[in-house]
Amino acid sequence: MFARTPRLLLRPGWMEDAPALAEAIGDPSVLRNLTRAPAPYGLADAQDFLAQPQDQRLPNLLAFTRTKGAPRLVGGCGIHLADDGAPELGYWIARPYWGLGFATEAAQAVMHMARAAGVRNVRAAHFADNPASGNVLRKIGFRPTGRIEKRFSLGRGAAADCLVFQEGEAPRMVADSSMDLYADSRPALAA
Repeated sequence: MFARTPRLLLRPGWMEDAPALAEAIGDPSVLRNLTRAPAPYGLADAQDFLAQPQDQRLPNLLAFTRTKGAPRLVGGCGIHLADDGAPELGYWIARPYWGLGFATEAAQAVMHMARAAGVRNVRAAHFADNPASGNVLRKIGFRPTGRIEKRFSLGRGAAADCLVFQEGEAPRMVADSSMDLYADSRPALAA
């Protein structure tokens, strides 16, 4: 599976990507927002990840800039099966590329590929202290479910609250106060 967006090339990881992958994910600021990565994250971890077999229906891609020079690793995006068998979207962006819209661009492409392969009812989650990830999910059409789950991150060395999202419209909430769970979704107050 490959995809091109206006600024990115998304493709499966190759073994020669291991050094760049280890450097990008090994950054503690990236690693603390991941639930499935070992910590610390080194070259052997990247090689192990790249050697894993891939499910052809579930895109799991690295994202590279599309430049005139050599492509640079920006991040990764994919869909994996959660412990309960449900498809779940995950993504990460290397710190030098935060805030540039690459996560949204990569996640849109991966979701398009998943839908084309018949994958439905995808969910996603982000740590409560990472509101930028919630913004990405909203931009690609995910909605908060109102559920909070504790998830462990080796990069944090602890479990932390994750806000759970799903594709499409949010379920009807009984009371507006349920949105208090999503502090990152409140509009900023004018100063």
